[in-house]
Amino acid sequence: VAVSAIMTGVVPFETFAKYIDHPISAVLSYSGQNWMAGIIDLGAILGMTTVMLVCLYGQTRISFSMSRDGLLPHVFSDISAKTGAPLKSTVLFGSIAAIMGGFIPLADLAELVNIGTLTAFTLVSFSILRLRKTQPDLRRPFKTPWVPFVPIMSIICCVFLLINLKPVTWIRFVVWLAIG
Repeated sequence: VAVSAIMTGVVPFETFAKYIDHPISAVLSYSGQNWMAGIIDLGAILGMTTVMLVCLYGQTRISFSMSRDGLLPHVFSDISAKTGAPLKSTVLFGSIAAIMGGFIPLADLAELVNIGTLTAFTLVSFSILRLRKTQPDLRRPFKTPWVPFVPIMSIICCVFLLINLKPVTWIRFVVWLAIG
């Protein structure tokens, strides 16, 4: 909120419609700080790369566990003797991500990632409330503060953001869930 207030103090808010893809670096460029805008843009690229790598890392581990449980074919739980990692899963999911990144516009991919992440956060928040009620004595190495306020606010915020996503994103999400 503070960054947004400062940005609209530097640049009239109508100008942001032109720079919706990179507003912070656009404000810096507008104010003559081109070198800093470049650093911000580089940071955004590195940040997106990091997020993608973490998501792919997590996906390979999830598919590994699901394969070990018999929910996916055994090929997903094959471990490379050299690296000790699920190499086939890593190559498969990395290839899928590269193909999607090459053919699907970044804005569409971002919305798909958003709908998946927001749905996961909503389910986790709901699960916190549910588990506190159904299993109050369950060992919790990490405790959510201010229950039920934090989970309820998380659900409200995530659902609000979900409702504001494009209908085509919802259709793609439902298709993706059906495939899964």
